[in-house]
Amino acid sequence: MVDVAKWPLFSLMAPQELACVWKAFVFGASANEAIFITSDDEVYVFGLNCSNCLGTGDSQSTIVRKKLDFLSGKKVISMSYGSGPHVLLATEDGELFAWGHNGYSQLGNGTTNQGLAPVLVTTNLLNKKVTEVACGSHHSMALTEFGELYAWGYNNCGQVGSGSTATQPHPRRVTSCLQNRTVVSIVCGQTSSMAVVDNGKVFSWGYNGNGQLGVGNNGNQLTPCRVTGLQGLCVQQVVCGYAHSLALTDEGILYAWGANTYGQLGTGNKSNHLSPVQIMSEEGRIVEVAACHSTHTSAAKTQSGQVYMWGQCRGQSILLPHLTNFACTDDVFACFATPSVMWRLLSMEFDDFLTVAQSLKKEFDNPETSDLKFCVDGKYIHVHKAVLKIRCEYFRTMFQSHWNEDMKEVIEIDQFSFPVYRSFLEFLYTDNVELPPEDAIGLLDLATSYCENRLKSLCQHIIKSGITVENAFTLLSAAVQYDAEDLEEFCFKFCVNHLTRVTQTDAFCQSDGNLLKDFIRRASRCGAFKN
Repeated sequence: MVDVAKWPLFSLMAPQELACVWKAFVFGASANEAIFITSDDEVYVFGLNCSNCLGTGDSQSTIVRKKLDFLSGKKVISMSYGSGPHVLLATEDGELFAWGHNGYSQLGNGTTNQGLAPVLVTTNLLNKKVTEVACGSHHSMALTEFGELYAWGYNNCGQVGSGSTATQPHPRRVTSCLQNRTVVSIVCGQTSSMAVVDNGKVFSWGYNGNGQLGVGNNGNQLTPCRVTGLQGLCVQQVVCGYAHSLALTDEGILYAWGANTYGQLGTGNKSNHLSPVQIMSEEGRIVEVAACHSTHTSAAKTQSGQVYMWGQCRGQSILLPHLTNFACTDDVFACFATPSVMWRLLSMEFDDFLTVAQSLKKEFDNPETSDLKFCVDGKYIHVHKAVLKIRCEYFRTMFQSHWNEDMKEVIEIDQFSFPVYRSFLEFLYTDNVELPPEDAIGLLDLATSYCENRLKSLCQHIIKSGITVENAFTLLSAAVQYDAEDLEEFCFKFCVNHLTRVTQTDAFCQSDGNLLKDFIRRASRCGAFKN
């Protein structure tokens, strides 16, 4: 399951907003722009709006999501971006929209005027249903439902495949040298292009200074050429990095070629390769490979679910595929790519595989599968005895001893509030806590009573992050009461650093006499009253 919050941009959004994200795309030279689609097909953008690429109709940045009304209700199926940047978007109805940088006519509208808002691309594509789009740095490609390939934009190295180096202002059908085959997928490097045809053969064209075309030399190609070294193989997926390429066959065998300055080929050295070389032969069958034209990072996922990464990872060169703890290749780009862009349009819509942890989270408070209920403040929380016994020593003792609760279907709780107890039970399913600092105090009390040190630590973190002048002394009192030494020291220092304002709060004036005396004594030793 993909967590979009792993991308720094999406960490700006609240949990309830993230829950609405159905598809997402992070792009831009510094990964500072994002597009996301909700489950009801509303399209939103936010970010720094570098080069006016957000499609909002103006040049203003926005870290608050802004809806693109023009695309409202459109079911987005494919998206790509260039380095300008410019953006291409294809809908389920086969419409193609473009916006952003247009200095080389990469928007396909025949002009070089910048596109501040999405515009429907129709020239040469009228009545054609576009199913897939791809962008290089300043050129664009589109694939139709019948396997017809169109390309346009900057063409200084032949990346449009027209046989010349003249810029193409409108979409133009790429036909030469494809052996009259139906194209099934397309992808772009920075200044190169690739296509897989229906018999599994791969064709490439454009810039080839690093051997990224895989044709056995480093000369540019103005028209599609067959990738050498893959004869007799049926390729099911091709991806391009900045100047390297990866191909995955239908037998799960992975090949790489092109630039290797950062070890992005995974061969164990930094030597470029002009033709495909097999890699990861010992890691088992590969089911997915990932790369992005704006990075030098590579990733792959095996049939057993293991995810590997190599190449430029947070500035370091990893020369051989490195086994990670990630569940998907997307996480590699979120956490280690530079910039941390998305290598594909991320979709949660069809992600029906759940890990054990995700399955547990889904079943929390589910009355259909639970075998026990807690009643707190007149409200029920549905849980599973087995999970509680596995996750908590307190419950393990309760259900394996002769406690009365072991025979009950409903257990009454009166010493803690509903939000606190529900958050505690949810923690046992998810290992996460989401509570305001004031409620976290009650949860800290529970964690102390149940000897849950991990939960106690999380509560202290929440309280620290939510401390204010108004609640600082209350939180200090709670830290002392629940013997949270680290939190107590943190709250004490905060109170001393904001002494004048804290002493004017109701919490300070109404505090316990002994706590107040102890605070004044400690504060004086710190020199708080020297002036």
